[in-house]
Amino acid sequence: MIKHITFAVALFCFCTQARAQNPPQYQLLKQTTIGGEVGWDFLNIDPQNRTLYISHATQVETYNLDNDSLMAPILNTEGVHGIAIADREKHGFITCGKSNTVLEFGLVKRDTIQRIAVGTKPDAIMYDYATHHVFVMNAGSNNISVLDAKSGAVLATIALDGNPESAVSDERGHVFVNIESSSEVVKINSGNNMVEATWKLAPGEGPTALTMDRAANRLFSGCDNQKMMVLNAANGKITQVIPIGKGVDAAVFDPFSKLAFSANGEGNVTIIQQAAGKYRVGQTLETKRGAKTIALDPHTHDIYLATADFGPTPPPTQEKPKPRPSIVPGTFSVLKYGQPVVEN
Repeated sequence: MIKHITFAVALFCFCTQARAQNPPQYQLLKQTTIGGEVGWDFLNIDPQNRTLYISHATQVETYNLDNDSLMAPILNTEGVHGIAIADREKHGFITCGKSNTVLEFGLVKRDTIQRIAVGTKPDAIMYDYATHHVFVMNAGSNNISVLDAKSGAVLATIALDGNPESAVSDERGHVFVNIESSSEVVKINSGNNMVEATWKLAPGEGPTALTMDRAANRLFSGCDNQKMMVLNAANGKITQVIPIGKGVDAAVFDPFSKLAFSANGEGNVTIIQQAAGKYRVGQTLETKRGAKTIALDPHTHDIYLATADFGPTPPPTQEKPKPRPSIVPGTFSVLKYGQPVVEN
């Protein structure tokens, strides 16, 4: 029996080392057209109910992960940005930026439970497993609304010195939040909902994406100037600066493969690999322009992005000095990427 256990441990260590040494080989597995001609933002996955949620202007698209098919959308989510999954409470939460509310729904039937008034222009949102709380990043009022994941009650409002962007939890009593306007990360005690520390990200500027390697206690803050800042989550010390693509808006980390993914709106994903206690770019995965947000399936290790085809950019006006390119109607799609299966 001891020999069998020793062999299994050795095999696991060998496989882990092989994954760290070999570069990832992600490729497009499937593209599913959703349609429509309006904008989108964050994606998130409910792994237990095998559902991908995709924000899409005034509704949230739902996608069956097991058979790669669309299901009925969640409607009336005007100005939707983010979706949080409170798996233990079997509740989901959607930020509705145009109504300054969060829509709470059931994860099984996807039925509306209630609307919750929060701060101005709620954007990113996340569930903290340690406290059963939901953190809502209010970009317009520079604060965070803290909700009880079971009742939906507003428990606290955390004031900030700038507009919050993405957030991540260490699942041990702390939440970390990018402050885009001041190029900082704040560390919040999720037990008392108070800011414990504020860390400068220089030379990183305009942080948007944030994810975490919890085992190594490292934060990955994706910045607008094409830098991924790696921070020690205990003291905020910057340990590495990794080059990424242009237009990052979201990032995820896979604890199994030790890969971090930076979704870059210019049309690629920077896949960062762990090796010998350090991080390096393992692959630059070509995707599609506009695919700037990302979700990870922890069961299959596939990643999902969403975007559409773009038409010409209209000329600038006084009302819109920096106009966005037009979206080709009917082309909004979800993109699934994964590594090829190696047959024995």
